Amino acid sequence: MSSPTAPDRITVFAAGSLRVALPALAAAFTAATEVAVETRHGPAGLLRERIEAGDRPGAGARPDLFLSADLGHPARLAAAGLAGPPVLFARNAMVALAHRRAAVAGSADLLDRMLDPAIRLGTSTPLKDPSGDYAWAIFRRADRLRPGAFARLDAKALKLVGGTEPPPAATTTAPYSPIARALAEGDADIFLGYATGLRPLAAEHADLTIVDLPAGLMVGPEYGLALLAGGAPDAARFALFLLSLDGQALLRRAGFSPVALPAEP
Repeated sequence: MSSPTAPDRITVFAAGSLRVALPALAAAFTAATEVAVETRHGPAGLLRERIEAGDRPGAGARPDLFLSADLGHPARLAAAGLAGPPVLFARNAMVALAHRRAAVAGSADLLDRMLDPAIRLGTSTPLKDPSGDYAWAIFRRADRLRPGAFARLDAKALKLVGGTEPPPAATTTAPYSPIARALAEGDADIFLGYATGLRPLAAEHADLTIVDLPAGLMVGPEYGLALLAGGAPDAARFALFLLSLDGQALLRRAGFSPVALPAEP
């Protein structure tokens, strides 16, 4: 039974792109239920691997709820009998973050600049981080527009983040984030990633600008939740809260597109 001095707890493994949104969601849920929410953030593929290895020494405790930046990783856990079926709870958008030296004139110019041999293109790590998988989906769409584009983009893309879990204290808008640093130091000129994380970076750095993808390159992203087998019952309450009007409003405030609210006028 929960109490103000000793609340019940649930453990949530969550995609790194939820790092800014989740504290407000957890705080609202705890205020309403007295159930504390402990979170661990990282690339969804790496978190899924930790869940799959939950009984191995050093693998870490298995969570009660998994929040992924895609539906594929929770679906894999469900297929293995480790989780219930994935449920869509939010959407994001992929955008390009460009340094001024990339000279991207706008969305219509983006693919030409990405294909330019002189432009260094950064992404997250596919298979480990859904952001990387979405980047490669963009490459496949580019190939439909420009045959041969996939091979060129696949060969030049620099997997700058997403291959390892970040330190617990990291934030998506830290002034010296790996993405901002790579762009500032010339390791990359354009980076493809989530709007919720890259828009704040652009606001903090005068040399960086957001470029929306042209319609022909747009993909996902869709966020899925899954309740882990044997998890605490209160995890289901938190999952329902994420899909509630209050939870969806908080996700919208953090820049996500809610799936259970009417479209804004």
